[in-house]
Amino acid sequence: MDRKILGKRIREERMRIGLTQEQIAEYIDVSTTYIGFIERGERSVTLEKLALLAECFRVPVDSLLREIPADPMAKEKNERLLYLWERASIDEQDMILSIINVIVNRNKT
Repeated sequence: MDRKILGKRIREERMRIGLTQEQIAEYIDVSTTYIGFIERGERSVTLEKLALLAECFRVPVDSLLREIPADPMAKEKNERLLYLWERASIDEQDMILSIINVIVNRNKT
């Protein structure tokens, strides 16, 4: 993953929960300068510190590492999809999968 993208994501999460760089630095036991370096993508972050950051932000580590930011409505969308899926017949489920395959594969070419 690109350090700048990860740094931006870390900064966004820090600001979302309303903490300062100083507070985050204290929480993960690093200097404030180091947090600035991480947020600007000038330094890499260790897996241990990344796990502590995720814990501090109360998010899964993978949400910080995704190339595409997490969708805040993902849980609701997943629940709606599951609701619809469970009510669809086998033939309808096959059709849904075909449609999804067409859409996903179209975007890959």
